[in-house]
Amino acid sequence: MPQLLRSNSTVSKEEVGNTGSIVSDLALVGPEGRVGFRGLFGNKFILGISLFSTLGGFVSFFLTVHQGVLSGVLTTESFGATFPDIYVNQKLKGWFVSTFVLGKSTWHVASVCHGPVCDKIGRKICIICNAVIFLLGGSLQAGAISILYLFAGRAVAGLAIGSLTHVVPMYLAEISSANIRGTLVSLQQLAITFGVSETTNWIAYGTSHIRGTQCAPKIPYTEVLPNGMLASNPHTDVPPGGCAGQTQASWRVPLAFQILPALCLAIGMLFMPYSPRWLVEQGREVEALETLSRLRRKPTEDCSVRTEFLEIMAEARFARETMKAAYPNAGPVRRIINKYTVLMSSWPKSKRIFVGCLIMTFQQNMVGFQRPLSSTVFGQLGLDPNTTSLIATGVYGIVNMLATLPAIALVDSVGRRPVLISGAAGCLICLAIVSIIITVYGKDWPAHAAAARIAIVFVFLYDVIFSYSWAPMGWVVTSEIFPLHLRSTGTSITTSTMWLSNIAIGLFAQTTMGPSVSGIVYYVYAVFCLAALLSAIFIIPETKGRTLEEMDPVFRDNATDSQREHKEGIRRELGLPDRALLSAA
Repeated sequence: MPQLLRSNSTVSKEEVGNTGSIVSDLALVGPEGRVGFRGLFGNKFILGISLFSTLGGFVSFFLTVHQGVLSGVLTTESFGATFPDIYVNQKLKGWFVSTFVLGKSTWHVASVCHGPVCDKIGRKICIICNAVIFLLGGSLQAGAISILYLFAGRAVAGLAIGSLTHVVPMYLAEISSANIRGTLVSLQQLAITFGVSETTNWIAYGTSHIRGTQCAPKIPYTEVLPNGMLASNPHTDVPPGGCAGQTQASWRVPLAFQILPALCLAIGMLFMPYSPRWLVEQGREVEALETLSRLRRKPTEDCSVRTEFLEIMAEARFARETMKAAYPNAGPVRRIINKYTVLMSSWPKSKRIFVGCLIMTFQQNMVGFQRPLSSTVFGQLGLDPNTTSLIATGVYGIVNMLATLPAIALVDSVGRRPVLISGAAGCLICLAIVSIIITVYGKDWPAHAAAARIAIVFVFLYDVIFSYSWAPMGWVVTSEIFPLHLRSTGTSITTSTMWLSNIAIGLFAQTTMGPSVSGIVYYVYAVFCLAALLSAIFIIPETKGRTLEEMDPVFRDNATDSQREHKEGIRRELGLPDRALLSAA
């Protein structure tokens, strides 16, 4: 290691006083500077990188929320004229829309397998590669001339989405400092909700009016719906030369629009820094120090920069030596398998997996209820389908986005657990009230308009509470609880759990939500909220203000005498003071 990294980093024994306190220029790195939202503007460089990197979240959910783009596209008459089989065949349409087959299944596989890849090529390169893969998937959909292109494009884009939701929060956590880490990672959720509310729901609506909303305005509809209304039949209502009114741009433009943020992400990430923690793990210490100095906007000789760097060095070296001692003859493949094995080798490490998977499971359970409930209640009130869709996706999405903003302000100042506890409690109360109202008045909404309005108010209030709490906290906590050498592996498991839960909840919602749904269904979701509340109180630890290298004490990891001695020996060799002495100071 260069001499620069060791200079002024030793502790003078003469500085130990009668009280046993120790004075050193290398104290443990704590929350430096302002915290939370105010701290964001203390380092505009990191803020810029974070805002740009969260395009990964924007890209991901631009495609995934089929209530926006895909639901709009699939009801466009010009799309039906091009792909009549999908337009009229509900089963085939379901297979296309269903993220269970094309999207979420590939996301699930990608999330599990992506951990070792991310460790090998790095967080930055992973984001670039997956943005390029997403470009391919989006291009296949936007330029589709057959059903095969549509299905292939959705599957390819799904692989990229699984990887982006895994790597972007981890990258943000690794480049940020402890005082604003939660705030920066919360920007991922803001990007997701922005992608949902301000793009998917409105772009599809706007483009559907290109040269009118009818494929052939002069040809009368021949399809008779069950309610007696007439609709377009692409097999009989399209003239021989194709649509005379609405053009193919009405559905190709919204599908193509997703290419723009992915292209920006792929190009822009070329100029973004590598994760300094990943650089240390790869043995590129000098580059890591320079990158950390650039991120913190301080010279390499600065005490806080050197301290943080040496903390990362100590963590990486301890993990490397521990893994080598446990598996001395492991080859490349075996080393990858060992990382998954180590995560289950002891309760402190297993608890990290348990906590991460628990948060992601509850997050998806709580979000899975929102839009089906709003659509059901609005539909039961007798609103027409277009109004229902606009309220349940467009307006609802805007509320979701705005409600995410408090999380950015609260997560680093108040803490993770208070936000999670208040969120679960608030969602539980809202669900209980909605469940009671639906049970009592749900059989005849028109006769109980006041009760219906109250139910809608609490549906939106539920959305507000969830959006500032469990929605962003899922990304924050899971990105910071794992040690460096297991972080990519651990977050790949929690991300996979999120998508698996999303699949299960989606299937549950499809089979239980409907025009005649009873309040009993919502009591099931209320039970999930109660379980989330109890988990936040008794299981999930507080990580506010701690560096990523300080998570071991939170989970009581490396707690044996030999492990502590080994780690403190590495710290002394690097010139860092003993934690025990600092704690006693």
